[in-house]
Amino acid sequence: MIERFEEYLRSERNYSTHTIKSYMQDINDFKHYLEKNEFKDLYHIGANVSRYYLSYLNQKGYKPSTVARNISSLRSFYRFLIQEGVVEDNPFAQTMTIKLDKKLPRFLYYEEIDALFSSIDTNTILGKRDYALLELLYGTGIRVSEFCSIEVGDIDFFNNNIIILGKGNKERYLPIHQEVKTALIDYLEHSRGKLLAKSQDKDCQILFLNYQGRPLTTRGVRVILNNINNKAANNIKISPHILRHSFATHLLDNGADLRSVQELLGHSNLSTTQMYTHVSKEQLKDAYEKSFPRAKRKDIEDE
Repeated sequence: MIERFEEYLRSERNYSTHTIKSYMQDINDFKHYLEKNEFKDLYHIGANVSRYYLSYLNQKGYKPSTVARNISSLRSFYRFLIQEGVVEDNPFAQTMTIKLDKKLPRFLYYEEIDALFSSIDTNTILGKRDYALLELLYGTGIRVSEFCSIEVGDIDFFNNNIIILGKGNKERYLPIHQEVKTALIDYLEHSRGKLLAKSQDKDCQILFLNYQGRPLTTRGVRVILNNINNKAANNIKISPHILRHSFATHLLDNGADLRSVQELLGHSNLSTTQMYTHVSKEQLKDAYEKSFPRAKRKDIEDE
C-alpha cells in the first residue's frame, strides 16, 4: 500500500520527486516506530497511537515544521487508505500540531532580476538556453517540476501561450509575453538542436536539455540558477521558487487582481495566493512618505 500511495502521488497528484521522497520517509519512519514499540501494524491502530507518535516526535527535538510535515504525510496516507477501502478511520485526522507562523515569501527586486539577465552570455549555446530558462521561469511563475515536464509541442507561438501540467494532472494555459517568446525561439533555433545532437535519444520532446542533450532535471535547473546568480554577484540566494514568488509579487505590485494571479500560479485555494499580497519595502516606504501627515509636511517644508 505504501508503494501504491507513492504511485498515486506521482501519477495522479503529480507531486515532485522531492515531495514524494519526504512522504515516503515519513511513512516508513512511522512504520518502523510501530515495529520497534510492538504496536499493531499500519492498518490496525487507533488515535491513541497517533498521539503517542506526536509526543515521540516532539521528544526527539524535531522542529515544529518537521513534526507538522510528518503528521500531514501520515494524515494524507490514511486518507488514501480510506479511499482504497483498506481502513475505515484516519487515526491522524484529529492530531493537532503547533500552528506554524506563515513566513512571507522571499522575492527578488527588479534590479536583482535585471542583474541575473545581464550576467548571461547569450552568444553561447548554453547561454541561449539559460536566458530562455530564466525568462520562462520568471515570466510565467511555474513550478520547477512543471518546467521540467514541458515539451516542445506545448508551446503555441501563434497564440502566445503554453500548456502547463500542474499538480493533480491539471492543465492550464499560461500566456507568454514577447520577451519570453523571443528567448524561446532563439533557444529552439540556435541551441536546442545542437544539444540534442549530443544525445542518443534524437526523438526527445522535452523542451529544456542539459549540456549532454538529456532532459534537464529539477536539480539541474537549480545548479544553472546558482551559476547565473554567482555571475550576477547578487548577494542573495536564488531558487526556482523564489522566481515564482517574484512573479506573483510583481504582478500584484503592478495592479493584477488576486484571482488572476491564483489562476496563473495554479493554486487550488485563494488563501494560498493571498500570502503574496504583502507590499514590498520600497512601496511601503513610498506609501508612508506620500500619505503620513508629518512625512508630507516635511516634504512641503523642504520645497
